[in-house]
Amino acid sequence: MNPRRRWQVLLAVVLLVAGGTTAYAASAFQTAKSSQIADSAVDSVAALALPAEPFIMFRNTAPGQGFGEAATVALADPSGQRALSGHACDRVYAVRDLAVCLLTKNEIPTNFEATVYNGSLAAVETWPLAGVPSRTRISPDGTLLATTVFVSGHSYSGAGFSTETLIRGRDGTVHGNLEEFALFLGGSQIKATDRNIWGVTFVPGQPDAFYATASSQGKIWLLRGSLNERTLTVTGTGIECPSVSPDGTRIAYKKSVTGSLVGHRNIAVLELATGTETILAEQRDIDDQMEWLDARTVVYGVPRDDSGQDSDVWSASIDPGVQPSLLIEHAWSPAVVRQ
Repeated sequence: MNPRRRWQVLLAVVLLVAGGTTAYAASAFQTAKSSQIADSAVDSVAALALPAEPFIMFRNTAPGQGFGEAATVALADPSGQRALSGHACDRVYAVRDLAVCLLTKNEIPTNFEATVYNGSLAAVETWPLAGVPSRTRISPDGTLLATTVFVSGHSYSGAGFSTETLIRGRDGTVHGNLEEFALFLGGSQIKATDRNIWGVTFVPGQPDAFYATASSQGKIWLLRGSLNERTLTVTGTGIECPSVSPDGTRIAYKKSVTGSLVGHRNIAVLELATGTETILAEQRDIDDQMEWLDARTVVYGVPRDDSGQDSDVWSASIDPGVQPSLLIEHAWSPAVVRQ
């Protein structure tokens, strides 16, 4: 075959592959678009504002219209009609008259952002994030916001992941990256460069204090942090993604059976006054940060399959032996607003 003929054949192959790729991409886009404009799989309405009565906010994962949007249901009727905010989020959290949304923006190139919404669901502040959204929390009084993103990697159990966890004040103060705070274990400072911090939870009534998770050399620890002193102090081992109860007396978390980043996690609750730890009846390996439904119940998201597209919110009593139950179908990232 002469050189000119070879180039003609090569060009034809390239055009055929490009055409097939374009057709596939167009088909995939159209399928996704059709899925999102289809009727929702749940009973829903458009929300004009955050509810005046107690509510649960979450990411709606029901197929059809409203997929991926922040949504709310009445706390008194979690399985009832949900109100869709019109704002797409990967992670959400809320307190009275304030919500935060972490979002992956599928643009070229892909970018990430955090947005704060007021009680009328109007955006009041937006800032860029350094990576894939993972965790977010607002302090009970609404003055502080925490965000965690994956700068590299997409899982806390995988090798080579890196996080960035920031705490910002609603007054404009940026308290900085928690990985820059001084980390202490048994009175000695840990200066390892591989440390990562995530899973912030704020302590009610103590604006300076919070808990979080740290990892280094494959180990994980529960931390108590101080914003004023810019310190992180290890208070427990094998503990991940803490959540302080509304009255500040307990912490719910994921308990590693190996004490490290690998292996199964149980849901556990620690009584701060006595140091008593209770392992809950949930047997699944949970990859979410607990949220308190009430004084004796925690809630969390559970994916339906490995695709990560659909999930449900479950509840578990902190009383030993009580089996978990389904709370909200097609939901993820719950936040409970009681007043």
